[in-house]
Amino acid sequence: MTQILLLGAGKIGAMIAELLSLSGDYEVTVGDHDLVGLNRMNVNSAVRLLQLDVTDKAALADAMAGKYAVLSACPYHLTPYIARAAKAAGVHYFDLTEDVESTRLVKELAKDSATAFVPQCGLAPGFISIVAYDLAKKFEKLHNVHMRVGALPKYPSNALMYNLTWSTDGLINEYCNPCEAVVDGVLREVPPLEEKEHFSLDGVDYEAFNTSGGLGTLCETLEGKVNNLNYRTVRYPGHCDIMRMLIRDLRLGERRGVLKDMFEYALPVTYQDVVLIFVTVSGYRQGRFLQETYAHKVYAKDLYGQIWSAIQITTASGICTMLDLLRLGKLPQKGFVRQEDCDFRDFIANRFGANYARPEDAMVVTGQKQEKVA
Repeated sequence: MTQILLLGAGKIGAMIAELLSLSGDYEVTVGDHDLVGLNRMNVNSAVRLLQLDVTDKAALADAMAGKYAVLSACPYHLTPYIARAAKAAGVHYFDLTEDVESTRLVKELAKDSATAFVPQCGLAPGFISIVAYDLAKKFEKLHNVHMRVGALPKYPSNALMYNLTWSTDGLINEYCNPCEAVVDGVLREVPPLEEKEHFSLDGVDYEAFNTSGGLGTLCETLEGKVNNLNYRTVRYPGHCDIMRMLIRDLRLGERRGVLKDMFEYALPVTYQDVVLIFVTVSGYRQGRFLQETYAHKVYAKDLYGQIWSAIQITTASGICTMLDLLRLGKLPQKGFVRQEDCDFRDFIANRFGANYARPEDAMVVTGQKQEKVA
C-alpha cells in the first residue's frame, strides 16, 4: 500500500480521501488543524486522521516521514509551508492551487529536487490544460486557444446566480488578481472581470470573463507558438456585473475578509451543481485553417453510496489521477511537472480520470492497460 499524506479535510479533501482509500492501493493520513472538519471525514481501514498545524515545522516533518507523497488541499497561502517541508522530507508534492505566486515558489523549489513537484492538479488549472494542450498538438501552426470553465449551481436561485461550490478564498483570488494571457502573440497580464462574452451550450445561456490562475503554465508552454491564448470563467448571465460592483465600485477587493464573510454568510453551499468545460483551438493543418472543440458537462452523482458535487468529483479526480500516473511511471519522476506533461489519453484511461470521460472517450478508457512500475 502506498502511503499518502493528505492535508486539508474540507470538501475536496473528503473526496480525495474517499477515492484513494477505496482504490485498494493507497493508505491515507488526513491532516488538518480543524477537528470539526476531521470528524466529518468518512473513515475506513485505509484512512487515518491527524490533527496537525501545517505551520508547525517539526510536526509537519513528522507527518511526512515515510510517505510517498503529500497532497495539499489547503488554502493557497499555506503552500510555502507544505512545499518546503515536502522538499526537505524527500516526498513527491501535489496541490490544487490556482495562485500564480504560490506556483512560482513550487517551481523554484523543484529545480534541484529529487522528487516530483506537481502543482495545479485540479480542474482549472489542471485538467483544462491537459485538454487544451492535447488539441493544440494536433495543429502544425496554432492560431487561437480559448479555454472556458464554470462550476455552477444546477438550480440558481439568487441575483448572483451562484452558490458556493469551491474554496471561498480561491474564488476571491480568481476575481481579484491579474490574469495571464497571450494577446496577438505577446504574453501579458489582463485585468480580472473584463472581456466579458456570451455564448450558449445545450440551449443554456452563459457569460464568461477573465479570472486569474486558470491557465496554469500553459502561457509559458505555448508562448511564441500561438496568437491568442486566454482563460475565462463561465457563469450565468448577470454575475460578472454584480461582482464588479462589489469588488470595484464598493472596493471590497481591498477588503477580501469582508467579501469572504459576505459570501459565506449569504451564499449556501450546494451539492447540486454542474461543471462545464469548453475548449476551442484553431490553427492550420495541411494548409487548411481548422478548428477543434472539446465540450463536456460533469454533474453531481452518487459515488460509494453518497452524493458528491461535480466540483468535488472533478477536482479530486484531477489530483488523484496525477498521483496515480506518477506512481505508474507515466509522469516525470522528479523536478517541476506541468499539467500539460500529462497525456490526455493516459489521464482519461486512468481509473480516477475516468470520472471526466465523455461517451466518445469510452474507447480510450477501455483500450489502455496500466501496469504499476516496479
